[in-house]
Amino acid sequence: MEKQWFTISVYSENNVGLLNRISGIFLKRHINIESLNVSKSEIDEVSKFTIVVHTTEKWVHNIVGQIEKQIEVIKAFYHTDDETIYQESALFKIASGLLFDERQIQNIIKDSNSQIVTVSRDFFVLAKSGRRSEIDEMHDQLKPFGIMQFVRSGRISVSKEEMQITAMLTEFQE
Repeated sequence: MEKQWFTISVYSENNVGLLNRISGIFLKRHINIESLNVSKSEIDEVSKFTIVVHTTEKWVHNIVGQIEKQIEVIKAFYHTDDETIYQESALFKIASGLLFDERQIQNIIKDSNSQIVTVSRDFFVLAKSGRRSEIDEMHDQLKPFGIMQFVRSGRISVSKEEMQITAMLTEFQE
């Protein structure tokens, strides 16, 4: 089987230690978590973990089965990149003088559809949302000018198909 990118969505109660146990499942199988985001979900008092891995479908299927065995986990799903709509966000901190002195920086900002978040005497901060490749491209373009700081978020994702979790929980609550 060939490796590909998968996005795992885990719906759970928000309990201490669950993240540690979930990451342990990947550790035991020597599978690196490429991206991780934990947030509120569309369901009250239910958290959503969004985990991105590069592995085979057999392995991701087994991992999702192990994750679902955790007591606090309500349901876990996995999807390929084609089955989801996803984005990441990044912040770039750059020396302020470049904003006014380097015309190419202004072109990068305009062409990448990024936003200036703040400008101070010493630095300015750009925000960029999009696919990982778009953020990587912007990083490569800005790198020769000197990036003072860079940070990227984990992937956020929604499935193209309806997630059955909401219907499951509605039935459970009735």
